[in-house]
Amino acid sequence: MGALLLLSGALLLLLIVVFVAFLLFCGYIYYTHLKYDHIPGPPRESFFMGHAPTLIKMMNNNEIIYDPFFEWIEKYGPIIRLNVMHKVMVWVISPEGVKEFLLSPKYTKDDFYERLHFMFGSRFLGRGLLTDTDYSHWHKQRRLMDPAFSKSYLIGSMQTFNEKAEEMVEKLSEMADWKQQIKMHEMFGKVTLDVIAKIAFAMDLNSIWDEKVKFPQIITKIMQGMLVARDFLARFDPFKKNFIREVKNNLHYLRKQGKERILQRIKAIKDGDETPKDILTQILKSSELQDSCTLEDLVDNFVTFFIAGQETTANQLSFALMELGRYPEVLAKVQAEVDEVIGSKRDIEYEDLKKLQYLTQVLKETLRLYPTAPGTSRLSVEEIVIDGVRIPAGSNVMFNTYIMCRMEKYFKDPLLFDPDRFHPDAPKPNANVYFPFSLGPRTCIGQVFSQMEAKVVMVKFLQRFEFELVEGQSFKVFDTGTLRPLDGVLCRMRPRTDRKPAKKYRYHLSPEEEHLD
Repeated sequence: MGALLLLSGALLLLLIVVFVAFLLFCGYIYYTHLKYDHIPGPPRESFFMGHAPTLIKMMNNNEIIYDPFFEWIEKYGPIIRLNVMHKVMVWVISPEGVKEFLLSPKYTKDDFYERLHFMFGSRFLGRGLLTDTDYSHWHKQRRLMDPAFSKSYLIGSMQTFNEKAEEMVEKLSEMADWKQQIKMHEMFGKVTLDVIAKIAFAMDLNSIWDEKVKFPQIITKIMQGMLVARDFLARFDPFKKNFIREVKNNLHYLRKQGKERILQRIKAIKDGDETPKDILTQILKSSELQDSCTLEDLVDNFVTFFIAGQETTANQLSFALMELGRYPEVLAKVQAEVDEVIGSKRDIEYEDLKKLQYLTQVLKETLRLYPTAPGTSRLSVEEIVIDGVRIPAGSNVMFNTYIMCRMEKYFKDPLLFDPDRFHPDAPKPNANVYFPFSLGPRTCIGQVFSQMEAKVVMVKFLQRFEFELVEGQSFKVFDTGTLRPLDGVLCRMRPRTDRKPAKKYRYHLSPEEEHLD
């Protein structure tokens, strides 16, 4: 009887503790609401979950969570508050706010990036260049890696760009019979993966030719994991248990490969052996290395380069090809430029890239409509007023170039794919609206690398093939943390030596685009 009374008392005490904790949590949420309720925004769906049900539903339906913002901005203004339980995100869709936060080093990256340090409890991007929230530590890493992305080094990478892009078109030639349906996002993913592996880590993956190479599937699985991880309830879902285990296993494999590669290179340098002239060697030979990076930091950047260096460029190339297939007049113009500047030569030189003005415009316009990294965020270190709205100190402040670049306020007919927006004689777009590679001190280190690679790959494709988009596919955008085409850009193609006039129509325009025709 005494034991039963003791157990009953313990359970009662536990219930009291849980109830008090619940009340304290409710009080904390209420306090947070009071702190931010002066900022306009759509009504919360519930006291606890805030706007989370809407966002989770959109993600589960493969919808872009940014699309409702156009209506919200029109109704509530450029500064909007969204609640997810006790967290509040302040979205700043304002050039003034972008300029204030992104151009100054005093605003560090916020805890959104800290959530990418680990995924499902396993170290993911850690303190790599993309996710490091400690500005001082990030700055040391960036200074260490900047020389590897200098113009002189990148010019030396042209051979690899040419070599891997040539392998891609050779592989495509085997399938270019105007019958096979080729998922070009997958092919672009393989070539960009082979490029970053070779240039950064002297790894010959050969994923274009070898279907047994694990890395493409590994990165795809990790990107799927990023999507699922955005739902904070996913880890408690028993139906996702096996999927989460697969993601973690793939992440462990990728980090293991990186650590082994780095340790082998450190030993080779120490022993005085000959080492490849890749990005890894350049970083490891730096005198500042010991003060800037631990071994785990180096592995973090190995993973970051593999994912960011491959995924974003593949997505841009895929969207560019998709739009060229939908706008035959743009395709004809860019193909004519390639014929004039490059002709039939196979070895594309750095000087050639500067002459491809219209292709440059096409790639820039692609990033306007489809910025593969659509936004970024910062932590407000002090209270600040933007567009008449007071943003409290310690706020998570979000910025999004995808939203801003699709607003009539900043671009005429914003859903129209029009490369002439970036003609040298056209007014330059506001840099605080169009920032696909971010802005300020934390602008993407691989920006020039990415665009050189994209030009070489696109030139070789346009030089060698006629193509058309397969009917019936959607042209929706899929958000996995980066933006990619949902259906992968299915194409039929044939060698240009056997070309016929391109079909003069566009495919499956969305309702928002119908007025453009």
